[in-house]
Amino acid sequence: MSRVYAHHQRLDSEGVLELRREGGRFLKNLREARGLSQRQLAALVGAEYYTFISQLETGRGRIPPDRYRAWAAALEVPARDLVRDLMRFYDPLTHEILFADAEPAPPADG
Repeated sequence: MSRVYAHHQRLDSEGVLELRREGGRFLKNLREARGLSQRQLAALVGAEYYTFISQLETGRGRIPPDRYRAWAAALEVPARDLVRDLMRFYDPLTHEILFADAEPAPPADG
């Protein structure tokens, strides 16, 4: 029997909410650095409603992974960098495993 893993973060967890808010501020800073309004960014990334941008910037949502490239292009940042940075907020455990500085090796006995 195979198992399907689904990681469900508790969205009411204060730690998760704070990470989402930090991620929202990160996105807002990128948008403002480009001189884009929420409406302009929504048009560039193909969002039907500009209020979606507002929701993301306040930490009440995530960029769908299939839209990462569109967001990177709109914000004029490399897609790899955007995804790595978003992972800090969206999936901090995986981010830490992939990108944390390697711990020094323990001293050899002898």
